[in-house]
Amino acid sequence: MMNKEILMVVDVVSNEKSIEKEVIFEAIEAALATATRKRNRGDIDVRVSLDRETGESESFRRWEVLDDSAEDVEIEFPDKQLSLEEAKKIDENLNAGDFVEEAMESVPFGRIAAQAAKQVIVQKVREAEREQVVNAYQDRVGELLNGVVKRLDKGNVFLDLGSNVEAFIGRDDLIPREPIRSGDRVRCYLKEVKSELRGPQLYVSRTAPELLVELFKLEVPEVGEGLIDVMGAARDPGSRAKVAVRTNDSRVDPVGACVGMRGSRVRTISNELAGERVDIVLWDENAAQYVMNAMAPAEVASIVVDEEANSMDIAVVDEFLSQAIGRGGQNVRLASQLTGWEINVMSDTQAAEKGEAEAQQIQELFMEHLQVDEEVAAILVQEGFTSMEEVAYVPTQEMVNIEEFDEDIVEELRNRAKDYLLTKAITQEEENSKAKEPAKDLLEMKGMNQETAYALASSGVITMEDLAEQSVDELLEIKGLDSEEMAAKLIMTAREPWFAEMNEKGSE
Repeated sequence: MMNKEILMVVDVVSNEKSIEKEVIFEAIEAALATATRKRNRGDIDVRVSLDRETGESESFRRWEVLDDSAEDVEIEFPDKQLSLEEAKKIDENLNAGDFVEEAMESVPFGRIAAQAAKQVIVQKVREAEREQVVNAYQDRVGELLNGVVKRLDKGNVFLDLGSNVEAFIGRDDLIPREPIRSGDRVRCYLKEVKSELRGPQLYVSRTAPELLVELFKLEVPEVGEGLIDVMGAARDPGSRAKVAVRTNDSRVDPVGACVGMRGSRVRTISNELAGERVDIVLWDENAAQYVMNAMAPAEVASIVVDEEANSMDIAVVDEFLSQAIGRGGQNVRLASQLTGWEINVMSDTQAAEKGEAEAQQIQELFMEHLQVDEEVAAILVQEGFTSMEEVAYVPTQEMVNIEEFDEDIVEELRNRAKDYLLTKAITQEEENSKAKEPAKDLLEMKGMNQETAYALASSGVITMEDLAEQSVDELLEIKGLDSEEMAAKLIMTAREPWFAEMNEKGSE
């Protein structure tokens, strides 16, 4: 291949593939270097330089300069490595990491070199194209993409996004039973961009809840303009979904705007998602009201919130229980995903039975630990007291306002509750201290003193076996054990039974 032909190849490939010319030049240089090494049949290092203007090439054999005075450095490949001492004889300005080069005959760009160049160029072009895709899409994660189904492979779908860019929809990211054929145009959500040498790079989804949010931004102008916010979405892909919305303008009805005239807007979104039914829920800053809205179309009769457990018990009229739960628990599951609360649905009857059972438990707790009769305990439960802490620490006036109580009774109840809590705390502390007492074998171990044994036990090292499994660094973290020599000695003493057992097995 003549010099002009090389320049022509660079121009053609660069224009066709939209790849920088420098990438093509580097690929040809790498191919020529490979061909030169093969012709010389040696494990040598070759550098080829192509003139970007004329296409002429120069070849150099080179040696890397190593500082072999260091203990961990030695000359393993003398055909392409050189000691710093030898390099200094050639040029005093050379340092470790530099290269010594020697001009050599360039290999003719014949059939073999051309074939090698072709392979390297193809690889470089692929790498450059994939890098372009990553650069173009890495900032677009979370966007809605539009593509044409290019091919289907083992349940997976490959989309053509145009400009020779391909996206991948895995089987798990496809809507179940959705009929997709080659040539179909579909919308999807870009969830990940991977920079890899092989395999797909753009991973898109048809099942992500975010896809539903992006479709509302596209189909509902008020959402796109910021008058309405989509606060979240939950989906059972292809079957049903719930979307929470709120308005930033009191004049705009968020639910009505998203539904559209005669349901036109939400119907368009549903059709895009293979007929998935979409419930639009009004978001509320009050968590209980938000959950009640999310449970639609079921009507909630009562709700009990447990903030510590992040759960809510919801009661509905008996005949609407199945509707509230939904087929296969779908309605309550989607409401739970949308709101972030664990939702327990029950009928009015079940809720009443559960409430009575819980009230009875609390009443028995008060009777036992406050040493009061059933009547006083029942009054406390009726007034909303659910724990000994509430009896002990709620404002005194709240209890005095109870019709059946006077100040003396309130003071006595509070004192009894505080005594119970104090006793409970002391008992708990004693149990914890007992649990941290060192075992007998650790206390009696050679070289061990009581203070050190208790220091070890306080950190969970209770037995000799526990100590044997520690490292010196771990022991030094324990307060009172600041001597590395002492820590090592204790560990070795604790491991003596291990060594004795190994010796016994060896003698057998």
